[in-house]
Amino acid sequence: MNMKGLGVLGFVLCIGCSGTTSPATDTGGTEPDSAAETMSDTTVDTGAPDTTEEDIHLPTEPYTITAFDNIRINSTGEVNVRDVVAEVDLAGASFEQVTMRVELDSTCYPFESWTQPPPGHNWPADCDAFDRNFEFTLDDPQEEGDPPAFELVRAITPFGGPMSFEVDLTDLANAHPGQHRIRAHISTWSDGAGQVSGSAGGWNVTTHIDVVPGTPPRNVLAAIPLVNDFHGKQDPFTTSLTLPEGTTSTRLEYRVTGHGGGDPDPYPTCIGPAEEFCQRTHIVYADGVDIDQFLAWRSDCENLCTLETHPNGGFEYCVENPCGSVQSVKAPRANWCPGDITPPFVWTPEQWTTAGPHTFSYSIPEQGNGSWRVSATAYAYGD
Repeated sequence: MNMKGLGVLGFVLCIGCSGTTSPATDTGGTEPDSAAETMSDTTVDTGAPDTTEEDIHLPTEPYTITAFDNIRINSTGEVNVRDVVAEVDLAGASFEQVTMRVELDSTCYPFESWTQPPPGHNWPADCDAFDRNFEFTLDDPQEEGDPPAFELVRAITPFGGPMSFEVDLTDLANAHPGQHRIRAHISTWSDGAGQVSGSAGGWNVTTHIDVVPGTPPRNVLAAIPLVNDFHGKQDPFTTSLTLPEGTTSTRLEYRVTGHGGGDPDPYPTCIGPAEEFCQRTHIVYADGVDIDQFLAWRSDCENLCTLETHPNGGFEYCVENPCGSVQSVKAPRANWCPGDITPPFVWTPEQWTTAGPHTFSYSIPEQGNGSWRVSATAYAYGD
């Protein structure tokens, strides 16, 4: 990279990713979009021979599914735009352990690997310098009336940097073995002028699922997707579920992150003019009973900013979020941090310990003009 490019990069890192209200505002890239989906090649090495209806041989040895192999998720064009989908087969009668491993790579970093930005642009065309929603779902609905998708993990990409993580899928796999569609989504957007991000930015995703057949660690009777959507000011949300015979305990997982613009008035708990900077009370109900009230808020984002000084550019940046302004990276947010996963809130509702019909509800009564990305899953267990 020449000195002029480094000078521009230093300037952009100070002001370009600062979360203004321009089209490239730091909102986590979370506005709903209709994305083109493209099936990726899937490699499954189970060690088992080809099967037929007459001769089914389920694997007994550990195997790995390669769902996505360094596949590009694009912000423009007609292929893999914000989404990529693959077929996967969780082959086996039961599972001792199932783990999903994810590697995310960025063409923004390291800085020394930059391609030359187009004339008049501050960023390489293929670089998405912002923090974006990064989500994995299983079995997205195909027709009206289908149940919502299972959300496997909620993460936010770093500001233009790589990340990696693992997710335990053991209980879900034991509840739903067999064929599935897995989708990786990144709400990547481009800046056609190349001033605050690349004009055709994107990300590279690699995903492996490690499967160990064997005795399940828990007696999982069911996994039930309850909701997977954006929540506006419609409030509250309620849905029904039916627990199977033999249910003696349950686990409720609730994933939620706040995004989008909005006036924080009259809410004094907002630290900025966007929903991602507002502390909102969430209320969760099981069978109409309030089981918890809490603030969905992360105040530990500063841990994702190890400061370094670029040896040529002379500017400071966060190693974990190399293209973000230091102040923006460290700021508390509505239950998410750039470059990290968002773990679910988890409860074991005493109301859900018997088979039969039940209800799940949540409410965000203080929500402003932005939106909250919400998903929930119920797991039923037997003795």
